[in-house]
Amino acid sequence: MNSKLKEVGYNWLAKKYEIQALPHFIEAFIGEKSSRLSVSTFPIQKEFFPESYWPGNGDFDHLTFALRYEGLNLPLLRVLFPLLALDAVEKFIQTSPTGTYARKIWFLYENLTSKKCAISNATQGNYVDLIDKKFYYTSPGIRSPRHRVNMNLLGTLNFSPMIRRTPALLEWENKNLEKQCRDFLKSIPDKIYDRALRFLYTSETKSSYAIERETPDRKRSERFVEALREAGKENYLAKAALVSLQKKIVDPRFANNDYRDAIQEQNYVGTTIRLQEEKVHFISPKPENISSLMVDFLEASHRILKSEAHPVVIAAAIAYPFVFLHPFSDGNGRIHRFLIHYVFSSLGFAPEGVIFPVSAAMLHQPKRYDASLESFSSIVMPFIEYDLDEKGGLTVLNETADLYRYIDCTFIAETLFSFVEETIEREFPAEVHFIESYDQARQEMREIVDLPNRHADLFIRLCLQNHGHLSKTKQALSEFSSLTEDEIKKLETCVAMAFHLSVKQ
Repeated sequence: MNSKLKEVGYNWLAKKYEIQALPHFIEAFIGEKSSRLSVSTFPIQKEFFPESYWPGNGDFDHLTFALRYEGLNLPLLRVLFPLLALDAVEKFIQTSPTGTYARKIWFLYENLTSKKCAISNATQGNYVDLIDKKFYYTSPGIRSPRHRVNMNLLGTLNFSPMIRRTPALLEWENKNLEKQCRDFLKSIPDKIYDRALRFLYTSETKSSYAIERETPDRKRSERFVEALREAGKENYLAKAALVSLQKKIVDPRFANNDYRDAIQEQNYVGTTIRLQEEKVHFISPKPENISSLMVDFLEASHRILKSEAHPVVIAAAIAYPFVFLHPFSDGNGRIHRFLIHYVFSSLGFAPEGVIFPVSAAMLHQPKRYDASLESFSSIVMPFIEYDLDEKGGLTVLNETADLYRYIDCTFIAETLFSFVEETIEREFPAEVHFIESYDQARQEMREIVDLPNRHADLFIRLCLQNHGHLSKTKQALSEFSSLTEDEIKKLETCVAMAFHLSVKQ
């Protein structure tokens, strides 16, 4: 860092108290320039202020500066406030009992430390929002009469994803994807509408499992489809419902009767490099922390679901923190994607009975999906100390519960919007086009040979898998043994034309 720059605000406090907290999206510095300068170095935005902005040399000078210019940094404040002396906090508040930032500090200090200042309840001044709703997505305020502060976090003080109203997110909202979806659905011919919807549910199920490199058996696939159909009719932000869902969608041998703390399991995401060598990409909370974190997560999620934020923002704020908590031995990724549909269905984001096959978009864009997950996993990993034994068992050595409470889901929400748009512009039309092409192929094939339905289905599928041709090996199958070579060629042509395949002769 330039020696002429001085750390200010949260950075100054973190350095003084030697606090190791997740990085904030803003880093502030005082420099020699005569005007303010903002430099975006994703994911951190650097703010440079003239010398005249120097707040002073006290803790509360920098706290006030930080809240005014850097937003709310709950990961740092949750560590900082217990380190501040109660009498020092009281003295500061008494110097400006009706001040906006004094009341916010007072509210946060008492609620994050459970210590009560020897100060009478505030009786003057308008209520102030804890966070700026022009800058953050928020929920309706819960008033604290003692401090005259509206607690308007998207979640709760114990658990709240943070999502900023970035230009990108505002642009996504203005695209009105809900209307685009409804307009497309109206364009689907009535004769294939129901089949198209069934296809979407099947596609979402296959894609969600495929992301995990799994192929479900028929029963698990059917249970997942049924759960998707009923997503908006049950409260899945409840422990019993989540446990029941996990049992339905995973191999029974790896199903849980409770969260993983019941079996003291520490899970993580890693890649085996070679025998007895594992690269760890992400570590979930310690088993002894998971139940309390899930209580806080579910309470926050109910509040988020009732907020006035855009449904895609709400889905990002609920579904992604769930997968980072990883409460079960298996199935966390599928449940995380299921929760996206639960939110959309509960909020009526799409017409009743319609599903956005976002997993298909995620499957087709794995780097983008991985980037959305890594936006948190990459920043949290340096703060976790762990041992990995020779059997691949992982033990977390430090306290990590608070690392998962205030996840910045801004980039995640932007990415989820892109997946939703892709489902509308690509996945929906592709599914409809496939059905229309299939019907055309079947109709034209009947003019050649009226194959039994199962045989015709198999013929089309095998041709599509082999660039429009039925291989010599497949021609020998019993289903096609009675077909002449000329009939096979004509049937291949029907498939190729219907699906617009470029077939090599």
